[in-house]
Amino acid sequence: MAKGKVHINIVFVGHVDHGKSTTVGRLLYDTKNVDEQSMRKLKEKAQQLGKAGFEFAFVMDNLKEEQERGVTIDLSHKKFETAKYYFTIIDAPGHKDFIKNMITGAAQADAGVLVVAASDGVMAQTKEHVFLSKTLGVNQMIITVNKMDMVTYEQKRFNEVKDEVSKLLKSVGYKPDEIMFIPTASFLGDNVANRSANMPWYTGPTLLEAFDKLKEPEKPTNLPLRLPIQDVYNITGIGVVPVGRVETGVMKVGDKIIAVPGREGNGVRGEVKSIEMHHEQMKEAEPGDNIGFNVRGFGKKDIARGDVIGLESNVPTVASEFTAQMVVLNHPTVITVGYTPVFHIHTAQVACQITEIVKKLNPATGETLQEKPDFIKNGDAAIVKIKPMQPMCIEKQKEIPQMSRFAIRDSGTTVAAGMCIDLVKKEFK
Repeated sequence: MAKGKVHINIVFVGHVDHGKSTTVGRLLYDTKNVDEQSMRKLKEKAQQLGKAGFEFAFVMDNLKEEQERGVTIDLSHKKFETAKYYFTIIDAPGHKDFIKNMITGAAQADAGVLVVAASDGVMAQTKEHVFLSKTLGVNQMIITVNKMDMVTYEQKRFNEVKDEVSKLLKSVGYKPDEIMFIPTASFLGDNVANRSANMPWYTGPTLLEAFDKLKEPEKPTNLPLRLPIQDVYNITGIGVVPVGRVETGVMKVGDKIIAVPGREGNGVRGEVKSIEMHHEQMKEAEPGDNIGFNVRGFGKKDIARGDVIGLESNVPTVASEFTAQMVVLNHPTVITVGYTPVFHIHTAQVACQITEIVKKLNPATGETLQEKPDFIKNGDAAIVKIKPMQPMCIEKQKEIPQMSRFAIRDSGTTVAAGMCIDLVKKEFK
């Protein structure tokens, strides 16, 4: 790990085939994070699979199935350093079926790069990704207007797409004048790491330079420790190793911790024996660190993805019910009381029932439009009461915002997104 450099998680989002993976691959290649020989192998492989032109994308799409389909399925992580920062790049899938990965992906990002093809402009998925990025707390965005070579590097087309994207960003609460827009042609390498000779009209930063213009994310180290578990491994000779990202607080070797709800729903207690990140031992981990840690007292069957770890002295909140502010994105009909979809909250996936629609809000201003409406539909914002069907960790937006956000999914699409504003705590024995 780069000592002394601030760590930033950056997520690449955008519509399928707009060039996210290619942009990441090109960036890593042009900054010598991928060597010539590996690139040659990927190029040959791409040709063999009849996917000539996908070699940069293959840098991140390292799952065999992804290479054959030419589509990003799971989240890939790559380390990457600039003059100023140390980055973990998260390449989030653009494909509809994979938006739930995007949800867990964006939830982990300090900043986002939205890739929009100059030829297509804003597509349905572009909108969804921008909205989710905002709801899931990705506070800084860089926009690349990619595939400029397909529109003969025209400044006019760049400005049209920029205006279109600016409107979209504004509608969800980003400030377009604080956002960098960069015209790129990632496959050819224009304005990714190296300045393009094809767009003399553009005088702003390359994508690589834009990375260093990002603001340092504030680390919520003063909040209580919260670490949602992503996976649990059982490693011979070491024991149970949960893996996850510290959302808030600090975890130290020797800490007495508890994982909730845990298999029995009453929490599992243990002591941190060791912490590791990128194969290096650490004494402590802070927000943003993706770590594996070994715990004395945890059995393999005691804990699972979706459980949250905190200190015994400040147990993560398990809600028996909660109140949320949410926006309906994409529901085929209307949402009424009794609707029980799957909620994605940090790394947990839990069926929850909507028990009351308290009021409908103006999505732009937040003012009340209607008390106790019978239903809500696409585009509506509302305050609703929700009951999880099984114990689930969530925190209030005002207390630990990083743990308050959720997305609702139903039959393969993201139906709504929101955050917890109040809750009823489940008491532990």
